[in-house]
Amino acid sequence: MSTKDKIEFKMLEYTRVGDEHVTFKLEDGTIVKVKVDLDRVGIALNYKNPDGTPHYAVNASLKLTLIPNERKFFVEPDAVKGKSPPSPPGQMFS
Repeated sequence: MSTKDKIEFKMLEYTRVGDEHVTFKLEDGTIVKVKVDLDRVGIALNYKNPDGTPHYAVNASLKLTLIPNERKFFVEPDAVKGKSPPSPPGQMFS
């Protein structure tokens, strides 16, 4: 397939308008934060939609954050037992 047979896109720059997150509160008190980011956006240079409008290619990613109502979490005891702060590298002087 030659490049003549492919749709060519110009990459578009973009800026966020409005808030970074949309936040929802569930009936059990859990908070759900939703963040959508654009990864890449382009407009077709050699192709239009059937109705004549520009054709866009949009790659987006979605990030969900759940904050439980109780705001608690658990770790195994050995994950914190006997932990000491790391010592500085041998070549550092104090």
